[in-house]
This record gives sequence, structure tokens and C-alpha cells, in this order.
Amino acid sequence: MKQVENIMLTADGYLELEQELNLLKTEKRPEVIKALKEARALGDLSENSDYDAARNEQAQLEARIKELEYKLEHCTIADGNKKDTINVGSTVKITYDDGEIEEYKIVGSLEADPFENKISNESPIGKSIIGHKKGETVEVNSPNGSFTVTITDIK
Repeated sequence: MKQVENIMLTADGYLELEQELNLLKTEKRPEVIKALKEARALGDLSENSDYDAARNEQAQLEARIKELEYKLEHCTIADGNKKDTINVGSTVKITYDDGEIEEYKIVGSLEADPFENKISNESPIGKSIIGHKKGETVEVNSPNGSFTVTITDIK
């Protein structure tokens, strides 16, 4: 039996996936079905590139719908309301050992976006600081070597 992976999401991340799924089912799927019908009406399907393109788009759409349904069904929504310890959903301010200060939101791996300062709970920093409290200094082991960070705030 296949092991079900546990997918961590914030409430916002869950909502985003749910909205995407709804959009795909209610708007995109009918568009693709309409394109398939129109391409089929053009006649010979063996040399109909419009039909082939519509079939490929339908396959990709259905695969994405299936993927989103799986993720939503097998996810755990993180409770970011615990302000005393860091967990998925927490926003933290850390000071690196060189004095640089950064603020990150800890999210599940599906939501990670370094350009928006959203780091995964599975990243080196995320893994290292989860469960720690404000004021603690934590060692982070990364592929580029170890360094320390001090947790200066948790929101």
C-alpha cells in the first residue's frame, strides 16, 4: 500500500489551492470541452492539430485537478496561532550571526516562495527553528555550512 504523504499548508495556502481547483472545474474545464467539440466538428481527427492540442490541454487540466484534489484531501492545516513557539504559519524575525535581520513566514513546502520571504518548514532554516521560542539562538545546518540565528520575534 502506498504511503500517503502529509502535506502541510497554512490556511491561506489551503484557500489558494481550493480557489484554483474551483476555477479549473467551473471555468477551465468547460472551455476545454467546448474547444474539443469545436475541433471535433472540423472533421478528420487523424490530421487535426486543433483536436490534438485540445486533447493535450484536457489531459493537463485533468491531471492538475487530480493533483489539487489529492493535496487538499491529504493536507494538514497548520495552526499558526501559537505565538510562543515557531510552527508552520508563524511569521518570525531572525538575526543572522553577521547581524543581518530577516523576517520570514514559515509555510509548507507547496507554498514556499523565497521572493515573498515564505520559507518551507523543510528548508534548513525552517527545520532548525521550528519548535523554538523568541530569544533562542539556533544552529542551522545548510548545504553551504553551519551558521547561527537568533529568534528576535514571533508573530
